Amino acid sequence: MRIKGLPRVFYQVARHPPVELSARAQERFRWLSCWQALRERAISSQEAAEVLGLPRSTLYRWQRRLKQEGPQGLEDRSRKPHRRRQPTWSPELSQGVLKLREQYPRWGKDKLVVLLRREGWQVSTSMVGRILARLKERGVLREAPRNSVAASKRQRSRPYAVRKPRDYRVEKPGDLVEVDTLDVRPIPGVTFKHFTARDVVSRWDVVEVHTRATAITARDFLDTLLERMPFLVRVLQVDGGSEFQAVFEQACQERGLGLFVLPPRSPELNGHVERAHRTHTEEFYEVYDGELQVEPLNRALKEWEGVYNTIRPHQALDGRTPAEYLRECHPEVAQLPQLSHM
Repeated sequence: MRIKGLPRVFYQVARHPPVELSARAQERFRWLSCWQALRERAISSQEAAEVLGLPRSTLYRWQRRLKQEGPQGLEDRSRKPHRRRQPTWSPELSQGVLKLREQYPRWGKDKLVVLLRREGWQVSTSMVGRILARLKERGVLREAPRNSVAASKRQRSRPYAVRKPRDYRVEKPGDLVEVDTLDVRPIPGVTFKHFTARDVVSRWDVVEVHTRATAITARDFLDTLLERMPFLVRVLQVDGGSEFQAVFEQACQERGLGLFVLPPRSPELNGHVERAHRTHTEEFYEVYDGELQVEPLNRALKEWEGVYNTIRPHQALDGRTPAEYLRECHPEVAQLPQLSHM
């Protein structure tokens, strides 16, 4: 009868006192046991390694470490290189870098290397970076604490405008009219400031153009939209642009209009008027061939405004015009002067 035993390395392991192995080391020990078991079945070491899905060189390395160091040899080892690159700079250069960095604490290697070269040092940018890293590692260079300074542009106080309340409900025409401006450049060197006001319920639009977008021109447009809207306007919604502050905000307060201002960088909250800008650009400005002066342009815009509100079908209104929608769904405004002749 033939008696087979385990490989010698496993008996050597058994002579070591029990140690607490990590899960990773235990897994490696199991792989070695399986590899040895396959080899005992007359399977070559290469074929056994392929069955296990591991490189043969890795299995031999684990076996060698197990034989030399015992089970602890299967633990993870540091991948730190045996030889580390030694500094090639002089102490004088290191002191020069330290002095400049302390003088200019927010400057990095790209700026410091220029100053060093001005002083006659032949040094590369990467070497300056390594010097800074070594100085920090030794604790010689300590970063200066950063002061808490707000670098963003200061927001003007809004004495009247407020954020739109979450519980504010829009149900009737005039409950919320969105207002915004658009830069229109029909030809190089010519720019107009286009104002649009859109009622979010009826999609009724009022449009006008000015040479500049200031609080005064915005106030003038406010008079225009209140005159041409065929219903009582209760609340306006604008972004944080300077044209919707100062005298414009004061004019809204004097007229008893509510004024909602959008949070910074939130144009999507004024989505109705943003979509109106696209429509007026594509259907009016891109086909307009008249004079590029404010007065003739505003006359043409007023005609287009009438077409937009009384002739052009709107998908959002089931193919109706804003005027038709108001007459059918809100008859209380049908007798207003702007609708009575339509």
